[in-house]
Amino acid sequence: MDRALPTKDLPVLQPPFNAQPHTGWQPVSPSVLVLAAGHGRRFARSGGRTHKLDAMLGDVTVLDHVLRSVVASGLPYHIVRPVADGSPPERDGMGHSIARGVAATAEADGWLILPGDLPLVRAQSLVAVAQSLATHAVVVPQCGDHQGHPVGFARICREALLKLQGDTGASAIVRSHRQAGTAHTLLLDDPGIAIDIDTCDDLARAQALLASGAFAQGVGDGKR
Repeated sequence: MDRALPTKDLPVLQPPFNAQPHTGWQPVSPSVLVLAAGHGRRFARSGGRTHKLDAMLGDVTVLDHVLRSVVASGLPYHIVRPVADGSPPERDGMGHSIARGVAATAEADGWLILPGDLPLVRAQSLVAVAQSLATHAVVVPQCGDHQGHPVGFARICREALLKLQGDTGASAIVRSHRQAGTAHTLLLDDPGIAIDIDTCDDLARAQALLASGAFAQGVGDGKR
């Protein structure tokens, strides 16, 4: 399980990025699955000259921004990389990626599914979703009218997650738990949960937002 990165690959965290779980909270410690296996074709078609996760956003890459928040959350994590054995491209789809990540962290208390192209997500949002998993089977974060990531799944969802295939993700599992009344919508004050990088225009917008200072990570939990 990936828990730390070499310092040459990850900028040193400075306050206020050292977000910690609330004092006294210890029910579960889910693993964050950072999905970094996608091909990023839309980004390439929009004019991108590198993989979108390797694109620079400020002085670090898109993926490094995500990993900075993951590390600051204090949660264990695992990065799902592309399959390197010549398997068909669909093996890197979201469904397969989630299943591979869950299989690699099979003893985890639960899982937070976090695409690697959400560079503005806050560490506090990860902690809030993890906390909510103590009392819900599925946790879907939402900011305003926008649902986002990471979506949290308790250990009871393990077998269903392991069966995922292709690029469909885990939406059917979320739907099933909504129908059963065991899914929870967690309202967060964090637009970064829904700002992903699919095109070069998305990257430019994220750069403008980052430069504005609107996405500095504070010490609050981000809940509303």
